[in-house]
Amino acid sequence: MQDDTKQIEKVMAKRTAKNSVFLDLFQNKSYLLKLYKTLHPEDTTATEDSLTDVTITNVLTDNLYNDLGFIANNKLMILVEAQSTWTVNILVRILLYLAQSYHEYFHRTSQDYYKSRKVRMPKPELYVIFTGNKGRKSDKILLSEEFFNGADIDIEVKAKVIYESYTDDIINQYIIFCKVFNEQTKQHGMTQKAVTETIRICKDRNVLREYLLDREKEVVSIMMSLFDEEQIMKSFIRSERHDEARETAERMIKMGKLSLDEIALCVPSLSLDELKELEAEIMQMA
Repeated sequence: MQDDTKQIEKVMAKRTAKNSVFLDLFQNKSYLLKLYKTLHPEDTTATEDSLTDVTITNVLTDNLYNDLGFIANNKLMILVEAQSTWTVNILVRILLYLAQSYHEYFHRTSQDYYKSRKVRMPKPELYVIFTGNKGRKSDKILLSEEFFNGADIDIEVKAKVIYESYTDDIINQYIIFCKVFNEQTKQHGMTQKAVTETIRICKDRNVLREYLLDREKEVVSIMMSLFDEEQIMKSFIRSERHDEARETAERMIKMGKLSLDEIALCVPSLSLDELKELEAEIMQMA
């Protein structure tokens, strides 16, 4: 019974937890409208019904799965989440996401860009929501500057970066939610306790309170997984490296120029006993 309790306590939170909540939150039209009005407070005509969700799922790469796209008043809004580890590669993600979004838009609106008639396109607006600390990072990032030293290139991608602020809008609340989650995982690891504490603290601080009260069970379910995806990946990498080490050792044994002790020094991931077994297998095949 004690082992079962420990196992439950060690149920690992998904590494994509914040991304999953990001989509669950903003694919709700009421919160999506709040997001849009945060970015465009001057637009008083927008309603939930006027927003069209065009989020791409499971295309190009898994990294795009949790990015958000929607159309509002002829604007194609793309929001890409960057978590605490910053990388300008996010501009490449945006470029690919934008191209795929337009491709799907033309198909959905029955427009043929191979014909002479000019197609209709919603105006793109590109945003990065960064849940880490701003530091000296810019409020805008450009493909030309980050990858081509400011050269005049034939295609440009410019994205506005949104950091934590002192506002109470829905975007800032989400960023705070992520930071609370990071703090709790430092204390409790990627566990259920970190998830439940994150929800409790955020509700107490009035951060995404309405959303968390309404969907607490779903949020916990989203953020938890019985399988630690990162551990699965590490196990796969270890297996791949072990296979590569065996192949290297096998070539060295067949060359016959080094002793097993010397090969063990060259391939430290294999023990001497493993090398002896490999040598025996090679001798049997000879």
